[in-house]
Amino acid sequence: MASQRVFPLSCVVQQYAWGKMGSNSEVARLLASSDPQARISEDKPYAELWMGTHPRGDAKILDSRISQRTLGQWIAENQDCLGSKVKDTFNGKLPFLFKVLSVDTALSIQAHPNKELAEKLHLQAPQHYPDANHKPEMAIALTSFQGLCGFRPVEEIVTFLTKVPEFQFLVGDNATAQLKQSLSHDSQAMASALKSSFSHLMESKKQLVVEQLNLLVKRISQQVAAGNNVEDICGELLLQLHQQYPGDIGCFAIYFLNLLTLKPGEAMFLEANVPHAYLKGDCVECMACSDNTVRAGLTSKFIDVPTLCEMLSYTPSPSKDRLFPPKWSQEDPYLSLYAPPVPDFAVMKMEVPGSVTEYKVSALDSASILLMVQGTVTASTPTAQAVIPLQRGGVLFIGANESVSLKLTVPEDLLIFRACCLL
Repeated sequence: MASQRVFPLSCVVQQYAWGKMGSNSEVARLLASSDPQARISEDKPYAELWMGTHPRGDAKILDSRISQRTLGQWIAENQDCLGSKVKDTFNGKLPFLFKVLSVDTALSIQAHPNKELAEKLHLQAPQHYPDANHKPEMAIALTSFQGLCGFRPVEEIVTFLTKVPEFQFLVGDNATAQLKQSLSHDSQAMASALKSSFSHLMESKKQLVVEQLNLLVKRISQQVAAGNNVEDICGELLLQLHQQYPGDIGCFAIYFLNLLTLKPGEAMFLEANVPHAYLKGDCVECMACSDNTVRAGLTSKFIDVPTLCEMLSYTPSPSKDRLFPPKWSQEDPYLSLYAPPVPDFAVMKMEVPGSVTEYKVSALDSASILLMVQGTVTASTPTAQAVIPLQRGGVLFIGANESVSLKLTVPEDLLIFRACCLL
């Protein structure tokens, strides 16, 4: 029935150790706002909220007219709700996973393979690479959100090699000299030198890494104690990462990778083969449905340094180039669109002032998932018999070609994110 193509969802919370604790977590705060009966444990991490059909976090449908099922089960029996193009392109499955992340501890130096490499890794080591899909991701900040993304300009890396002798020791004299010389050569020579120097660092013997890291931590700690500014060598961040992951090679990666601090609403897109790490803050994230992650540091999970060093895109760029700006809609003054260059997903952000009494969520030729970050409304559709109350933390599944009217029940601004697939 058409009336059952729009319904609220109960989504899965993942309590990974790196998440923010209790009510410090935006995930926990959204959960508490959407469900007054939810009990938030202040001594537990609330790391991720999963909104989608992933086997490890398939959302439950909250609709008395639909027998108790998960969203994945329902879509399998109602594939037309995906939209014709999405259904045909992605074999009758929802192609994206929508999330909220609350990060307190750094979340691994990593990259995701393209489809070709994903298929190869899955064949070779399915225990570590459990599927054959790529995993592009996009993070949109909800609060100040800090992360590492892509290689810094080589000039910046060379400056760190001069200022941080412990870093230069691990990269080695030859690779350092090659990188400095590449500044006067073409981009191909620069990429080759960057790959050589990064690989030398990441393949360093553990004992040497621990020794050099201890020396650097001691030196920075003494400078901080003396009241000196250590910003020019990312001193505070180095101490923070070392405290979280003592003796980890990933601590040195900050000298190779751009450090971004996203303001709320700013985004970064992580295409295949781009090295990155989330460090701290809250964001919404959308990604292709995959679990393929190649890691090399700041993690307790499986590490695959040779694969990571071989696969990476060694294209340096300034940090401002890693920002992914949205485009404002011509038709809707309250809507902006984050549409990365992949077919799997896009995200819409709707900021509606509280003075507006009713807002229409347009129909798309795609299933979508809507998250209320701020505001209180009732949702109705032309075909539904009853309205659906939605408040902060509420999640709504919207079938393809369904429009939804949101009536503000409290005159406060709305902040809404909507994940979809625009083919």
